[in-house]
Amino acid sequence: MTADSRRPATMADVARMAGVSVPTVSRVLSGAARVSPLKRERVEAAISALSFRPSAAARILASRQPMAIAVVAGDTSKYGYAETIRGIESAARAEGYTVMITVVESPEDEEVDRALRLVLTQAIAGVVVLKFDPPGVAALRRMPPDMPVVALSGVRSIGVRQAVLDEASAAEELTNHLLDLGHATVHHVPVPPSRREDGRTTGWRRALRAAGARVPPLEAATWSPHTARDIGRRLAENPDVSAVFCGNDEIAMGVIRGLADRGLVTPDDVSVVGFDDHPLAALWSPAITTVKQDFLRLGERGFALLMGAVNGTSTRRFSSDRPRVVIRSSTAPPPARRATPRPPA
Repeated sequence: MTADSRRPATMADVARMAGVSVPTVSRVLSGAARVSPLKRERVEAAISALSFRPSAAARILASRQPMAIAVVAGDTSKYGYAETIRGIESAARAEGYTVMITVVESPEDEEVDRALRLVLTQAIAGVVVLKFDPPGVAALRRMPPDMPVVALSGVRSIGVRQAVLDEASAAEELTNHLLDLGHATVHHVPVPPSRREDGRTTGWRRALRAAGARVPPLEAATWSPHTARDIGRRLAENPDVSAVFCGNDEIAMGVIRGLADRGLVTPDDVSVVGFDDHPLAALWSPAITTVKQDFLRLGERGFALLMGAVNGTSTRRFSSDRPRVVIRSSTAPPPARRATPRPPA
């Protein structure tokens, strides 16, 4: 593949033609000894074929250690994403690094390539990928192997430096809390998973099976609490529903509102729990029982792993933290449920 003749060639064009990463091109330009002779030969051939002239950013990258890192995420507006990025930025700033943020809007190859071109043509020391959703998973898979990369998520992956929140264990504890209150089973409204099943759903399922309880079918929501409100209305029509575990607190708020639309009160009629401990969870009525995830600390832990890789000061590849269950007033023992729901007030 050649560069577009209407524009000057970039380091990304050279890397693509040579079949290497952008950092490898940078090391060739700086004369780094750790580039293999074969890769150096391919890069030099691509530079010649494309008549490549290093840009200012490329010269910075080739001449010294870049003092910037990139964050790649599928979203930046949701609570967990925003707090994690804040943790990364705070830790990076303390070490003299700047942070560039790139959003991958979908897991489609074209979109992922577009986002990574923006990232890999910059003078960066490494990349943090928020692997909470399919776009993040896709971006992680397409990272060049010699770029220092750390993934942040709730489920551990093999073969990558990673900081995680142990969502499965926390979800199991939260589900057991509802079972211990006397609920025969717990219905589940998951958020869209990053893979076939996320840790929150895995922990919920594990707790029910260990207790010998029935595992109800999933009531899948989108990220929008409005879809959860519709689900709450449907669940209100089922007299067997006495407890609902929602994939995050915003979904729990939607479910509670949907139950109320059909005249059911939380937790008098149906207990509802969330996940993440959104700042509004404690202020909601009723205050939502949830799992407190330290997203800020997750970002800080991820940055520390990345710096160990960038500076060669640590071989550590994994960091895990156990979120904690926070009991509030949205859960109670199951009532004697009515055969039909009450009419709306």
